Formats: sequence, C-alpha cells, structure tokens
Amino acid sequence: MICRRILLGTLVSAALISGSSLAIAADKPYVPLISKGFSHQFWQAVKIGAENAGEEFNVEITFEGPDNEGQVDRQIDMLAAALAKKPAAIGFAAVDSQASIPMLRKIDEAGIPVIAFDSGVASKIPVTTTTTDNIAAAALAADKMAEAIGGAGKVAVISHDQTSRTGIDRVDGFVNRIAEKYPDINVVSVQYGGGDHLISTEITKSILTANPDLKGIFGANEGSAIGVVNGVKEAGADIVIIGFDSGAAQKEAVRSGLMAGAITQNPVGIGYETVKAAVMTMNGETVPPVIDTGFYYYDASNMDDPEIAAVLYD
Repeated sequence: MICRRILLGTLVSAALISGSSLAIAADKPYVPLISKGFSHQFWQAVKIGAENAGEEFNVEITFEGPDNEGQVDRQIDMLAAALAKKPAAIGFAAVDSQASIPMLRKIDEAGIPVIAFDSGVASKIPVTTTTTDNIAAAALAADKMAEAIGGAGKVAVISHDQTSRTGIDRVDGFVNRIAEKYPDINVVSVQYGGGDHLISTEITKSILTANPDLKGIFGANEGSAIGVVNGVKEAGADIVIIGFDSGAAQKEAVRSGLMAGAITQNPVGIGYETVKAAVMTMNGETVPPVIDTGFYYYDASNMDDPEIAAVLYD
C-alpha cells in the first residue's frame, strides 16, 4: 500500500505560494546551500529544487557539497567560505550533527539565518529543517522487509553513517520497528559504508559470508542501497533487498526484481522548500520548526504511477 505522505511536493508548494507575501526585492539576495555531498543523484535532485525556487523568488542560489558524505572538515570549510560572503541566509545539510555547531554559532552571531535541510543538527540554531520523517520512513522499510521475508529470519542494515541525523534516524527507525513488532526477526548486523557504493559492496559480501542464512538487507541511502545490490549480485545470494532513495541504478534494480522496493523521498521538494523557507525568514515571516517533505514506498508494481514517478529521479 502506498504511504501517502508527500505533504509539500513541488507542485503543491508552487500553488500555495502563488500570490503570497514571498516576493522579494529586485536586487537578488544570496543564499548558498551546503549539502552533505554532491555526487549522488539525490543531491542533484535537491539542487534542481533549490534552483527552481531561486528562479521563482529571484534569489541567487549556489549549491555545493563535499565529494563524499564523510568529509566533515571539508563541509565546515564550505560553511566558513559561505559566511565570508555575507549571504542573506544559508541552507545546510549536516554531515555530522555535532561537529558543525561551532561554525553555526558564528553564522548565528552574524545574524544570518540557517535553514537545515535533509539532515538537521543537534542545535536550535536552524530556524527550520526541511526533511523527510526518516524514522517513520525507515519503519515503513522494516514493515516491507518483514512482509517480504514472511515475518521471520535474520536481516542486516547498511547505512551511510552514524553521525548525521538521517543516518541515525534511519537505523533507529528500522531497528526499533523490528524490535517492537517482529519478535521472530533478528537484526544481526548494522554497519556503515559512508554512503560509498564500493565500500558498501564489500560490507555486504562480508555480512553474507558471516550469515549464510541471511534473509534480507536494508540499504539506508542511495549509495548504501546500490552497494547492497552489487554485493548481493557478486556473492550470488538470493535475499530480499529494501533500499532508500532513488536514482537510475536503484530504479533498475527495483524494476528487475533484484531489489524488492525502496523508500523515495521528495528531493526536489526538499531543495525547493529550503529556499522558500529562507525567503520567508528574510521577510520576517514565521516558519514551522520542521517542514515535512514526505516519502513513498515504491516497487515494480507502482513505480510508474504518476504520484510515484513524480518523486523518483535519475
């Protein structure tokens, strides 16, 4: 059953803000967005959403992130460079929910609002966070895993990290749902591959070697999920794979049946709502503390449905 949780999709948002007070001055305010990474297709989709909003609201947007999602120091350097340009606001998706706080304090002291997106920080500095409800999304992934393996057996989790809010919440959402609802399922391993599909491939093969009776693996982001797919193929295993995010390779794995299904976020909506929230803040308008951009579960049976296809990306 489709989880109908897209609350703030791009088309709906565009309709809602039509004629609102979000118009801004003709000289463009500058809003840089610093993401967790840049290479994954997910981040490219977020960038598209941010650029769409920048054009709509006449805001100058830049979008950058480290080469991979483990480069905490590189991301903090990007924040410092953004601060030096005296922007009107900053969008920020934290690689590490703690490490960036000292730099965020400097930004806050300069009177520059921070809009967190995708992955929040352990601080009240951001005026809002535009994100998926990752705990609920991962819990749905656990339900789908349980259904696919018949409610019993060993499963594993490969996630991108244990420092970002998304990494923490997706592991907790999956593992806690299994513990609460499925006593005959045992999570035998939770490991972290930095969102790198090559590292996640090797981790997958290692888990399969140690657990020849494994029933399934949950890959908690795009790079992790593709690593699981590749590792399962290389090992010649026959297990259930549940993924997270989209992208061409993951869509093909779902379509072919190698991956049972995956959770998709609304990355274009995340980018759009981040810039929209920045504009509202610049205009002195109140924004909610969390902007839930929603999620769906997709598999081969529904991925071509219009409401699902609209939030899948290549």
